[in-house]
Amino acid sequence: MKFGIFSLMTLRDHPQGAAGVMSDTKTMVQAAEHLGFDTAWFAEHHFCNYSMCASPLMMASYAAGWTKRIKLGTGVIVLPLYNPVRVAQEIALLDIQSEGRAVIGVGTGYQQFEFERFRLPIEEKVEMFLEYWNVVESALLNGEVEFEGKYITVPRSTFAVRTLQSPIPPVYVTSSQIPLLERIRNSNATPFLAASTLGSPVLYKMVDQLDQNWQAVGVDPKTKPLAIMQYVHVTDSRAEALEAGERARYVGRMANHLRFNDLPMDGSFISDEPFDGEQTIEQYAANTVVGTPEQVAERIVQDLRRLNPTHYACNFQFGCMPLERARRSLERFVSEVLPLVEKELGPIERIGQERLEGQVLVKA
Repeated sequence: MKFGIFSLMTLRDHPQGAAGVMSDTKTMVQAAEHLGFDTAWFAEHHFCNYSMCASPLMMASYAAGWTKRIKLGTGVIVLPLYNPVRVAQEIALLDIQSEGRAVIGVGTGYQQFEFERFRLPIEEKVEMFLEYWNVVESALLNGEVEFEGKYITVPRSTFAVRTLQSPIPPVYVTSSQIPLLERIRNSNATPFLAASTLGSPVLYKMVDQLDQNWQAVGVDPKTKPLAIMQYVHVTDSRAEALEAGERARYVGRMANHLRFNDLPMDGSFISDEPFDGEQTIEQYAANTVVGTPEQVAERIVQDLRRLNPTHYACNFQFGCMPLERARRSLERFVSEVLPLVEKELGPIERIGQERLEGQVLVKA
């Protein structure tokens, strides 16, 4: 199993605004690279302060210039929002710019607010995704495309820019819907699931549903890779843990509002308004991976025993967490949390391998 750092890049109370969020992200990714993280993921969202990253491909390309080893992942390209011919070329360009470190994360999207503003029917997002992915994959694999579909027609086109990784960079897909699993069942694509601020209780249900859907298409889930993402904050202070819970609630409120077209807005900022049935700050802190090194290690061990993933992405700077606290959390995660996890489970690298081999996770 490998660890990743996930950057949502929310703007809330940063004194330098969007430029400050960008600077913090650079600092966190460089620190994660120094500490041995495998992949840096960059989100995609539009039209509000939920994320300052409108293009994960641009962000990953930017990061290629100030990183050397860490892989650079799009987390994720919301494929229905793009022209797939352009996406394919930009993926290839990123792989060259990063000297073979590109990771392709793609998804259907879920935010009604975004689809409405791109004048796209969100109810057709899966059909659009499948059609567009056919174009992208053909371009990357074959260097040419000729395609006629419902949403796009491409005359025979060739591509001079090709990926360094062969046949293509690793692919991650943020959906467990049966049509998408049918499409990737014979590939090495990795489902990438995140309950975000709702934490492990919802994440486990999502993975259970994924496993059921794999079985519905005739695939043993234990033979397939799995990537997950959690919000993580390491602190000895109960007050800081509750503040992390409040920042998680802030992100959770925004994510909930974005599922609808009519949002409570203050300029480009989503107002910090509650919604029916939301969790308390204490519940957010309890469900996300927040607490002392011992508490965080216990939660991660629980996740790894329950899910046995091949990739575990961590969002350390959620809700515009102050940089000094986010970086301290990242450093303590590596120096204090991971040794406790390995003491309980044995070498981290065994975990993903055991899932792929269909074995049960046991202590070394």
